Amino acid sequence: MEASKLTEEFGCLVFNDKVMRERLPKDTYKAVHKTIEKGTHLELDVANCVAATMKEWAIENGATHFTHWFQPMTGLTAEKHDSFISPCENGTIIMEFSGKELVKGEPDASSFPSGGLRATFEARGYTAWDPSSPAFIKDGSLYIPTAFCSYGGEALDKKTPLLRSMEALSQEAVKVLHALGYKDVQRVNTTIGSEQEYFLIDKEYYKKRKDLLFTGRTLIGAPATKGQEMEDHYFGVIKPKVSAYMHDLDEELWRLGIPAKTKHNEVAPSQHELAPVFETANIAVDHNQLTMEVMKKVADKHNFACLLHEKPFEGINGSGKHNNWSVCTDTGMNLLDPGKNPGENIPFLVFLMAVIAAVDEYAPILRLSVASAGNDHRLGGNEAPPAIISIFVGDELADLLKSVEEGQAYQSAGKVQMAMGATVLPHFTKDNTDRNRTSPFAFTGNKFEFRMPGSAVSVANANIVLNTAVAEELTRIYEKLESYKGDDQKAFVLSMLQDILSKHKRVLFNGNGYTESWVEEAAKRGLLNLKSLPDAMPYWIKEESVELFTKHHIFTKEELYSRYEILLENYAKSIHIESLTMQEMVRKDLTEGLIAYQNDLSHEAMQKKQLLSASACTMELSLLEKLDAAGTAMQEALEKLAGDTQLAEQKEDGLETAQFYQQTILADMDVLRKYADEAEALIPEKYLSYPTYGQMLFSLR
Repeated sequence: MEASKLTEEFGCLVFNDKVMRERLPKDTYKAVHKTIEKGTHLELDVANCVAATMKEWAIENGATHFTHWFQPMTGLTAEKHDSFISPCENGTIIMEFSGKELVKGEPDASSFPSGGLRATFEARGYTAWDPSSPAFIKDGSLYIPTAFCSYGGEALDKKTPLLRSMEALSQEAVKVLHALGYKDVQRVNTTIGSEQEYFLIDKEYYKKRKDLLFTGRTLIGAPATKGQEMEDHYFGVIKPKVSAYMHDLDEELWRLGIPAKTKHNEVAPSQHELAPVFETANIAVDHNQLTMEVMKKVADKHNFACLLHEKPFEGINGSGKHNNWSVCTDTGMNLLDPGKNPGENIPFLVFLMAVIAAVDEYAPILRLSVASAGNDHRLGGNEAPPAIISIFVGDELADLLKSVEEGQAYQSAGKVQMAMGATVLPHFTKDNTDRNRTSPFAFTGNKFEFRMPGSAVSVANANIVLNTAVAEELTRIYEKLESYKGDDQKAFVLSMLQDILSKHKRVLFNGNGYTESWVEEAAKRGLLNLKSLPDAMPYWIKEESVELFTKHHIFTKEELYSRYEILLENYAKSIHIESLTMQEMVRKDLTEGLIAYQNDLSHEAMQKKQLLSASACTMELSLLEKLDAAGTAMQEALEKLAGDTQLAEQKEDGLETAQFYQQTILADMDVLRKYADEAEALIPEKYLSYPTYGQMLFSLR
């Protein structure tokens, strides 16, 4: 796409506000805009008009079908396509699309995860149009973003609770701002920028790896002779083939209205990142789901496989999805921007303290919001944050918070000029905070960067919890503000914030989160170290969690428990599939190569013995002994894993099953991998039916 055409092409496949303004009757456009801005009910005659216009626009752009696009609790997206055609009596067709078809669909709800909300025979479900997220065209179909619920109205998706959490935060934030004197604010929006990390490998190599095909990560594999230790890949020159992929990816995303902004090589070999511009949370989540789909589709065209798993390769960095989160008013005020005088910026101080309190008090469920079988492998090292949740605020905000705690006026150190030692270089001021790559939750200037989400999952979960937790803290702040009847509100607010800080300052930590000393210090502070999903899972259904989500109408108790069951079941199933895949690869693929190499070595040794003395076979015999030892240990570990996996299959309680997979099956897999990798390291590549780490990570040019 030429730069001159970019402004014309951006969003050309999106039924966005510009298209609606141009094509809809003025009254219809106002009604739709009112629904989007204020959440008012959309009348059927308005929906019919929108549907007719949307159909004509879609057909003009090559669409023949439409689909209600939704996000079930699989973590992926779902779609069922229907054509616009309607047969006529004379054997011809007309193209139709009604308001009813736009606003409501009826997919089968029994075949998606429901956590007990729906039985198999209770099949009916509904999809409902979300007008706040624009429709778009992809692969000849009109995609209509929708929410998904059961026949009884229970949320079966991630969009519905996200929208609820956004509304809850907005309502509580507006009340607080009104109490502080900002009466013109009518709505507060949460905004997200989701940095998406991913790996690219040769598609033919991908097809030959059963573990990548079935589980998304490599379950065996000796490390390559080079990894990321030279630190030469991060921000390095992008290889031509990868650059061509990134170029086409940008163009596809731009046509879909996704504001892809930044692209670069990441730390690990064959790892890369794409970062978009900030958007309203709901649209940002939709766009991230769509981005992951498009990444894979474009990769296939370029003969790549795009790996989105959090830890596809051992020994090098995994992939995250850094969730940059902020809150902005409809009047244009970023409530997390300190401004020129943060000590006097009362809205900033109030919202900063609300976030600190929310992250501290609801850390267990915030941790759970990013927990998965894949992400648990990633957290804790190689630039991924630890499982202990803490907040990094930087030196300037640390000083500001110290002044709040001590009840003193804050004296800013002012802007600091960078001195780089060469007069030809430009002068500029330093940011008010450094970056801390080891912090799970870091303040980065005018937003918080939640670094714990994994690359493969929807960021909806993390933002549902974060929005709701902050909404609850704002509720408590508003209740105190409303009860105050004095005439010095500023002093009262600062005193209130001082009290909040004293209760929650334990979560603030600006140091290195990877050290053992921090683990010990965090334990002394009472901060939890929940290393896996089963560790965090009980907190989801604790009384305080149930009260939080039901109070703000994010989840009913039944919806909460359904997600509890689904998360545990998905976790156990993921590791179960990994176990079976690993067993098959070791038993069929690695063992075959091991035996073939041993046979050739034995044959070679016997031939040399006939021609030379026995001492001439030292190398072959040494290798045979090592291979035999590795093979024996591998076989024993394989039988242990197989037996324990059968035991896991017999368990019925969800939490107990997940704990067994985490504590026993993963431990068995680690042992088996150790011996499998030792054997693989001894075997030449020609004996292996699958590509090695070196081939996969360093083959792209």
